[in-house]
Amino acid sequence: MSSKASHSIGWIGLGRMGEAMAARLVKAGHGVSVWNRTASKADPLAQIGAEVVTDKMAMAHCATVFTMVSTTDDLKDILFGKGGVLTGNARPKRVVDMSSISDTGSADIRKGLTEAGVAYLSAPVSGNAKVAKAGKLLVVASGPKAEYDAVEPLLSALGRSAMYVGEGELSRIWKIAHNTMFGVIIQSLCEITLLAEKAGIPRHVFLESINQSVLGSMYTRYKTPALVNLDFTTTFTPKLLLKDMELGMGAAKSFSVMMPTASVTRDQVLALSHQYPGDVDFSVLLLELARAAGMKLEPENVKVSDGLA
Repeated sequence: MSSKASHSIGWIGLGRMGEAMAARLVKAGHGVSVWNRTASKADPLAQIGAEVVTDKMAMAHCATVFTMVSTTDDLKDILFGKGGVLTGNARPKRVVDMSSISDTGSADIRKGLTEAGVAYLSAPVSGNAKVAKAGKLLVVASGPKAEYDAVEPLLSALGRSAMYVGEGELSRIWKIAHNTMFGVIIQSLCEITLLAEKAGIPRHVFLESINQSVLGSMYTRYKTPALVNLDFTTTFTPKLLLKDMELGMGAAKSFSVMMPTASVTRDQVLALSHQYPGDVDFSVLLLELARAAGMKLEPENVKVSDGLA
């Protein structure tokens, strides 16, 4: 284990998303050094050629450090906390954060990095771990345009497309809006699926028809197997969706924008997070809405496409 990362690219945060994204860089032929709080999560990446470092400060020797963590506080701790990336003498050229955090928290981090002489890109993504593995993520970035141009080839290697939306924290606003819509769409999709099923249309037939209609999207397609077969293997938990819905409500308040549909959905997701506080996908919302409709669902055991193959 090295005390000095030997690659120009560093990756911090190897949860479901982080591991899948870092693996894409390694498989694309890039040398990548990785660090994770739970070291064993780096094992799959070590097996495909990534360098594993055990000291966060060692990552400061990378030119570009990517971060993919759960909260603003996690990111602040990793960068500025005890033994953090910026607590030694070395400095990376830039930090590219791909987490879903608030715009205000991201602005605080930008201020701290700028004072340390480190450039900062906010670069959240659209897609879950399955989408990441399939190479279909969308990366949306904001910050200094020159920094975006410098890492655009790496961002593009992570998925199907990368976009620049402007300076500062505009990509955070984009992500907050995006994930707020996540909640609204799954709420509506579950509601209409149950309406159709109670009237007599099998879920797999109804959802396939939606996917083939003008309403179909990558999102409705990759949620279809879960809703048809009641397989709620985690891609994104109710608790994490609630966090993002809360960010959406906070942003709406700060910009004086009414979001009545999102507000009602936020309350539903809050209730869902109490019913399912653990490691389950937020599409389990289907079961709660079915219960409210007096329905007991069974898996249809029909093989349906998630649109990612």
